[in-house]
Amino acid sequence: MRLLTPKFVYKIYEKKLMSEIKNKQIPQHIGIILDGNRRASRRLGVGIEDGYELGADKLEEVLDWCWKLGVKVVTCWVFSTDNFSRPKEQVQTIMNLAKEKLRMLREDKRIIKNQVKVKVLGRLAMLPKDVQEEIKITETETSAFDKFRLNICMAYGGRAEIVDALKQIVLKTKEGQINLDELNEELISKHLYTNGLPDPDLMIRTSGEERLSGFLLWQSAYSEYYFVDVHWPMFRKIDLWRAVRTYQRRQRRFGL
Repeated sequence: MRLLTPKFVYKIYEKKLMSEIKNKQIPQHIGIILDGNRRASRRLGVGIEDGYELGADKLEEVLDWCWKLGVKVVTCWVFSTDNFSRPKEQVQTIMNLAKEKLRMLREDKRIIKNQVKVKVLGRLAMLPKDVQEEIKITETETSAFDKFRLNICMAYGGRAEIVDALKQIVLKTKEGQINLDELNEELISKHLYTNGLPDPDLMIRTSGEERLSGFLLWQSAYSEYYFVDVHWPMFRKIDLWRAVRTYQRRQRRFGL
């Protein structure tokens, strides 16, 4: 008789969850707030830099799961406009990691194989010039890919996004490109960072916090929310499968 080790039991449960979700509706756009890197560092007894590194590695892993499941768009929030107020050394650590991971992304065989277009969303002018340069190169080298989409939100804030959209609309109105009578929800959506993409079906936040903190404020009006009490570097495949299962069990009414 095979010994039922925790790892073996986990695998059984993972397969059970997959059997429950694979033949049902899969969310086409998932938004993820990657929360808990610093708390994971303290829990694991490692430095904060190591925690951010573990978080970045976890994102690569989760993206693999999403692509295999057939999720077409993943939008992840890795750094907010408010995060610039953190200690300088922490911000620098994140910026250095961002440069490294952006370079790795455009060279990653999985990105090429899965034809993943990479876009970075936010007030990019707030980022260091060298990070901006890596963003441009990565976006350019993946611009022709059209099977999957990865959005990385950096220097991002939901309110800031709406403000930026309205500024564009006001400017175009002054220039005569837009008539004020044309202002409606669709017009605002077209001027958001996510223009051309479907709104997220499912929003996931890790680390037990039950709020969006401004993430995709406009786009998430009819999204399903899933909050999980697991720090981001410790996020497991069963956590994603559970989130999808919860999404599938809900009846989306879109206000009807």
